[in-house]
Amino acid sequence: MSQLQPYVNHKVSVIMNDGRIVVGTLRGLDQTTNIIMQGSQERIFSEDEGVEVVDLGLYLIRGDNIAVIGLVDEELDGALDLENLKGEPLPSLKH
Repeated sequence: MSQLQPYVNHKVSVIMNDGRIVVGTLRGLDQTTNIIMQGSQERIFSEDEGVEVVDLGLYLIRGDNIAVIGLVDEELDGALDLENLKGEPLPSLKH
């Protein structure tokens, strides 16, 4: 059984190898860690403006594009003021 199986049907944050951050509900995964997320949103960080949120809906991410997956504390996430949150975008992962 995958270590991510307990995360199914919970809100997760995925950081991809290219630095993108996607948040949504994990709906399924396979043996190569390809994942299906529902209600997904990409969060694009900027040093000058607030976080831009792009609705993606149902989203499939290939396992080899995933750097980190973590559970999201929905109470804390809901309290974030994304419009006023500023930060440097993550760089691409270098192997």
